[in-house]
Amino acid sequence: MTARENRKDGQVTLALTTGDNDEIATEGKCDDSERDTASEMEVIGRRTWGNKAEYILATIGFAVGFGNLWRFPYLCQKNGGGAFLIPYFISLILLGIPLFFLELAIGQSVRQGPIGVWKAIHPYLGGVGLASVVVCILISMYYNMIIGWCFYYLFVSFQDPLPYSSCPSGVNCTVNEECKLAGRTQYFWYTKALGATSSIEEMGDFQWHLCLVLLLAWIVLFLFVSRGVQSAGKAVYVTATLPYVVLAIFFGRAVTLKGSLDGIIHMFKPQFSRLASPLVWLEAATQVFFSVGVGFGTLIAMSSYNPVHNNCRRDAIFVSLIDSLTSVFAAVVVFSVLGFKAHDSYDECLRLYGGVNNTNLPPGMTLDKKCHNLEHWLSESFQGPGLTFIAFTEAILKLPLSPLWSVLFFSMLLSLGLGSMFGILEGVLNSLHDQKLIPLRKEILTGLTCFLCMVIGLLFCQRSGEYWLQMFDSFTGTLPLLFICFFELVGVSWVYGANRFYDDIEYMLRMRPGLYWKITWRYVSPAIVLVIFVCSLLNIGLKPITYSAWRQNKGDVKSVQYPSWCYFIIAFLICASCLCIPAVFLLRLYQRMTTRRRRDTEIVRDLLESSTTKKQTLENAD
Repeated sequence: MTARENRKDGQVTLALTTGDNDEIATEGKCDDSERDTASEMEVIGRRTWGNKAEYILATIGFAVGFGNLWRFPYLCQKNGGGAFLIPYFISLILLGIPLFFLELAIGQSVRQGPIGVWKAIHPYLGGVGLASVVVCILISMYYNMIIGWCFYYLFVSFQDPLPYSSCPSGVNCTVNEECKLAGRTQYFWYTKALGATSSIEEMGDFQWHLCLVLLLAWIVLFLFVSRGVQSAGKAVYVTATLPYVVLAIFFGRAVTLKGSLDGIIHMFKPQFSRLASPLVWLEAATQVFFSVGVGFGTLIAMSSYNPVHNNCRRDAIFVSLIDSLTSVFAAVVVFSVLGFKAHDSYDECLRLYGGVNNTNLPPGMTLDKKCHNLEHWLSESFQGPGLTFIAFTEAILKLPLSPLWSVLFFSMLLSLGLGSMFGILEGVLNSLHDQKLIPLRKEILTGLTCFLCMVIGLLFCQRSGEYWLQMFDSFTGTLPLLFICFFELVGVSWVYGANRFYDDIEYMLRMRPGLYWKITWRYVSPAIVLVIFVCSLLNIGLKPITYSAWRQNKGDVKSVQYPSWCYFIIAFLICASCLCIPAVFLLRLYQRMTTRRRRDTEIVRDLLESSTTKKQTLENAD
């Protein structure tokens, strides 16, 4: 039996939900102090944040992740430079902030994890919370491998010179031809760090250095989250603030370098004609959606530890803006460094091939064709691991004291990754612990979860592991999160009811939200999520699904179509979480129908027994 409070006009309606989903409502009057006491009594024994700063830093640490550093700059450069900020911030206002506020509000109001929250909103929506848990588990399996990569690069950064600063020697002390074609940082990434094969079908053996750093990543994560918000709340003081300190240091150094201003101008030079393309608006909305971290259940879990009268609306606006402004600041830093790299590469090419007689040029090649111009070097696009482990490391090599800058850079990446992983894992552990799905102490439950995820994560430590990671990254957190958020918006605004939700918020904030929130929650945000979902689905269905594979002996990367058997795995990654929602709905419906049928049977039996008893009584009387 569960209890739910419906607060309105000073009254508290307590609805007791029985196992048969019948509600017996009793109404009574109580003042605010009594309601506050009741609300606090609901969470006796439940751990809470040490203070408001821990909560805000944890939320920022979760929202600000790798995507702010390696995807937003790429999208900004690709989709019109400064003009891209227009659809980006419009999407933030119409989609990002409303969804962020909605998740914080329902978590703070119900004071439970994702599964408990959605069961309280409506029993038929319990699958929404379960879907969030499944998504978090799948994402944590590969996300921690990226953190392991950062650990590996951090450790090798203490060498001088850096191991990726030059190509290894080939036969007769000549430069390795594959490294010469690929470039030193790309060669090191694919051959030394990953030991990559040529396709996902060539599994390859385990790379033991990757297994060790993956183990280390999970040990560090376990130590930070084993005691829930009490331990993670202290860790976020480092993980949430260190990235800003390092970004500020990089910015201060980068703006003094030759070409940094050209890089910033190249990135933010507005191309307003690009705004006529629907794809630009779609990618802006998609970036906002995934950047703020909605759909994971993490924000619900984090806000459930807050006092009931915490101003979650102000928190949602503040954290969403911090996340977006961090993306812009990170883009400035990235492109100022890449601008310096482009200038240095262009000058180096001119020095090498721009002699009086151009004797170093291959036959038939001119200097303009070989070195192009500065704009060509500035236009080189990188995203994802290619930006951090290839392009940015190349730029670091051109800086004085490059090992120092490498240590700072990968320390920042570790902080970003760990901050996000705290939140992702909390979305899992909060639900499992609150709902007693696995009746273990939280420390033991955390250790068991980390161990199982690490064992499955060994898949990414094989020589083909990076290709598997691309698959997981592309399909575990795209369509499923859109699917989840659509049902969140529909569930709160239309099933639970926007007005009832407004009453809950009014009770928490002591003020009623404006019309903007109701319009976005009921109409605008669901429409945007639905459009992104349909377009993403069409993109998967109409275009071949490919991944980037390393071509050995050729020193480059090419797009390769997944083999047919991979489509079954991709379908599983998408459906494993999405099907939780209809599955729970059908299960609840079946339980209700079974209960009703049992009741009808009992009523008929009672009537027959009563009729038989009366008949026997009459016969005995005669």
